[in-house]
Amino acid sequence: MSTRTLNTNTVIGGFMAVFGLAAIVASLDINTDPDGAWGARIFPLVGSVALVVLGVVECVNGLKFPPPAAERGAEDNVTGRILALLILSFAYVWLIGKFGYLLSTGLAAIGALMIFGVRNPVGLLVAAIVCPAIYHLIFFVLLGVFPPYGEWFDPLDITQGY
Repeated sequence: MSTRTLNTNTVIGGFMAVFGLAAIVASLDINTDPDGAWGARIFPLVGSVALVVLGVVECVNGLKFPPPAAERGAEDNVTGRILALLILSFAYVWLIGKFGYLLSTGLAAIGALMIFGVRNPVGLLVAAIVCPAIYHLIFFVLLGVFPPYGEWFDPLDITQGY
């Protein structure tokens, strides 16, 4: 008979599901387009639902398959990574206000990968270029969202010729 334990996977999955539910509620507060279409709320809503589903799956997997005893000591490192990501998220928001979207997203991509142990310089450079480019394409080109410009410096000023 297997015992079900509360471990890091179940806790993280539970938090993901709760944050996903809160994000769903927040997404529904986004105004619809003037013609009544879902418009700007569709992307956050889909992401929120995905967060709930993934959180539930993670929680169930944590209950079904607890980590082996050798990996249980590694769970202590998770708290440090979560705190580092929290600090990175605040720094990212501040950086967007000062340096705009492109530069801030490239730096945040490098920071997030380093938090999770990626140290390959080529991989970090690729992430710094590819992440902002993909997000720029999705949000600003395909969805037509206005890009946030930086107060001090913004590479979009150079690339768009303003």
